[in-house]
Amino acid sequence: MQLEFLGTGSGQPSKGRNVTSTALKLLDERNAVWLFDVGEATQHQILKTSIRPRKIEKVFISHLHGDHIFGLPGFLSSRSFQGADKDEPLTIYGPKGLRSFVQTALRVSDSHLSYPIHYVEIQPGIIFEDQTFRVIAAPMRHRIESWAFRVEEKDHAGELLVDKLKQDNIPAGPVYGLLKAGQTVQLADGRTVNGQDYIGPRQQGRIIAIVYDTRPNPEIVNLAKGADVLVHESTYGQTPEDFKLAKAHGHSTSADAARVAKEAGVGRLILTHISARYLGPLLKNLITDVRQIFPNTYVARDFDIVDIPFKKELNESK
Repeated sequence: MQLEFLGTGSGQPSKGRNVTSTALKLLDERNAVWLFDVGEATQHQILKTSIRPRKIEKVFISHLHGDHIFGLPGFLSSRSFQGADKDEPLTIYGPKGLRSFVQTALRVSDSHLSYPIHYVEIQPGIIFEDQTFRVIAAPMRHRIESWAFRVEEKDHAGELLVDKLKQDNIPAGPVYGLLKAGQTVQLADGRTVNGQDYIGPRQQGRIIAIVYDTRPNPEIVNLAKGADVLVHESTYGQTPEDFKLAKAHGHSTSADAARVAKEAGVGRLILTHISARYLGPLLKNLITDVRQIFPNTYVARDFDIVDIPFKKELNESK
């Protein structure tokens, strides 16, 4: 599981940052990629990565401001040109009005897709769930309807303890599959063994919270509780003037994001949606100030890739 940041700027593109889009790469988990927001020129950013558009199976849109959706029609068309077919559908989750925006853009531009699109209008709570993942949406406080997302990976079954099987002289073969399933098996030598005795502890699934444009509100802490990674907008810094601007425009400051991370007990905080004003010393000061509140904080840059290991792997690396 990896996060790849395709755009980390706010409002409009700059020389160093494109507008918002983040890819959640689930290639090992489900051979797929999910996109969170699709700002202008996201498809151009994708060309500079190893991401294949046909692998993108879901798109989650936080809100309908242009810097978060203007890249969507172009991406959808390019996915079609690159050969996506009826067996490679795309599901788009977003606020009311998103379907109209997409369909109007495609109709007016006489664009025809080779694959079906399924639209899901976001409501509070679980918006997607299968055997491996659950996605929860929560309403945010912005100038227009806006949503944040919590992606929960479901726990993995424990690993088969092969060394223990060998130690107990249980021969390899189809019996290993039965024991892995937790079944009780009678061996050729007459012994009866319980598969549960040869399965390690379940591996806890990983959690990611993605919070784009919003003012501080209690829903964010609830959404981010215990997340391995919190991706949070940080349009403004911590000066008194920044706080005034954030309140006026429906955004969060870096300090707001850090306080959420601390209260929610997340593992890492990654700041994105950065104003173009933060360059050089200003960006360095921004990071320093935030780490005084929540030390494990990073500011994302375009094309940064963040690995999200299992907690077991994190413990082993310390």
